[in-house]
Amino acid sequence: MPGNSRAEALKAEGNKFFKGGDYSAAIQKYTAATDIDPNVPAYWSNMAACYEKISQFDKMEEASRGCVKADKNFVKGYFRLATALKNLNDLEGCIKALESGLAVDSSNPDLKRMKKELTELQRGETVAAYLRKCDEQASNGDIAGAYKTLELASRLDAGNPDIERMMSKIKPKYDRMEAQRRAALSPDEVHKERGDDAYKNAQFEGAVDHYTKCIEGLKRRGEGQSDLAMKAHSNRAACYKQISNFDGVIEDCTAVLEVDPENVKALVRRAQAFEGVERYRFALQDIKTVLSMPRDKVGKANVDMCNMMQHRLNRTVQQLKAGNC
Repeated sequence: MPGNSRAEALKAEGNKFFKGGDYSAAIQKYTAATDIDPNVPAYWSNMAACYEKISQFDKMEEASRGCVKADKNFVKGYFRLATALKNLNDLEGCIKALESGLAVDSSNPDLKRMKKELTELQRGETVAAYLRKCDEQASNGDIAGAYKTLELASRLDAGNPDIERMMSKIKPKYDRMEAQRRAALSPDEVHKERGDDAYKNAQFEGAVDHYTKCIEGLKRRGEGQSDLAMKAHSNRAACYKQISNFDGVIEDCTAVLEVDPENVKALVRRAQAFEGVERYRFALQDIKTVLSMPRDKVGKANVDMCNMMQHRLNRTVQQLKAGNC
């Protein structure tokens, strides 16, 4: 809604100065209008446009925030704010402003276009950073690290000629090193790695077979509680979870927890498996164990998931108790 007549007159004067290219004079008029009525978003928006013309993007940001504050549904305010933040190289803040604007008007073409441009810009910057890191790793002789970095870059920008050029240099070296490394593996280590490869390709039953051969071989040599055995148990549990073999998950996770009682991944997986076979009290016990551990050890994602599971399991246990009364 327009402000009072004096503020509107100041805005009209500001518009004349803006059209004439006298942006400083226009800013003075728009500022005076906001002093009279700060709740009219157009005054702030026009002021922000002036600051954009004279490349004072910090002031443009302030004016744009004033615009959004005046009316959270005035979409142009978010566009002005995003423009200012982009020029201030605050890309994260820019995206946040765009998303806030799109929450008001999801089909706004200006906001959608800028977000697309910004996403492409961010992707390009990330890929460039990966390429710099890869070059540094290769220079330091870390071929395996350089190859993994290039894989990350490829996921973001497949077909990028710079990535392909660097890959053509790094991959042959990596393949030779990997062949040498695998040739030196023990039979149990070979089965573990073949299991990993099968898991990555969603061949879960095949992966279980390789992990089982690894575990059995280690047990025959009295290494059933070695680090390699624990990794194989943990990975086989992940496979069993994928094919809903909850008893297998429980057995493997228990094997891990006998050696490492505070293994968060094993506790969470076993709790999920216990819930799957309706052993709710056991599931609740594992969840409570996880939630009693330091938050930085557990991780936010696991804490959030365990809190939801605890709420659900408590409710289920109480319902079972009530049904038995």
